[in-house]
Amino acid sequence: MGPFLCTTSDVPEGGRKSVQPESLPELVVCNVAGTFYVLAATCSHGEASLAAGRLLGCELECPLHAGRFDVTTGGATRRPAKKPVETYQCVEQDGGLYLTDAASSAASASQAA
Repeated sequence: MGPFLCTTSDVPEGGRKSVQPESLPELVVCNVAGTFYVLAATCSHGEASLAAGRLLGCELECPLHAGRFDVTTGGATRRPAKKPVETYQCVEQDGGLYLTDAASSAASASQAA
């Protein structure tokens, strides 16, 4: 199991929270209908923190230019954002959320192509 992110109660349903695990960039944890998703907090279009944006269903909207990202895949869903953001797998244990050892990412997949 990877680094601790936050407790599940820190992220209410429909909410998001900025976290900064040791040796990783800022991440944002999103709660969509009781399922938690973790993605890189920096917008791929501008240097804005997605943690300050709005969670609209499964999309996280950037507060700077209103680009959107699918929290389940990291994929850009609304311009001006075009590039995906990194996503991370997490696991819930004893009321806490932890990163798993493996990252799965639309950003990594697009860079490998």
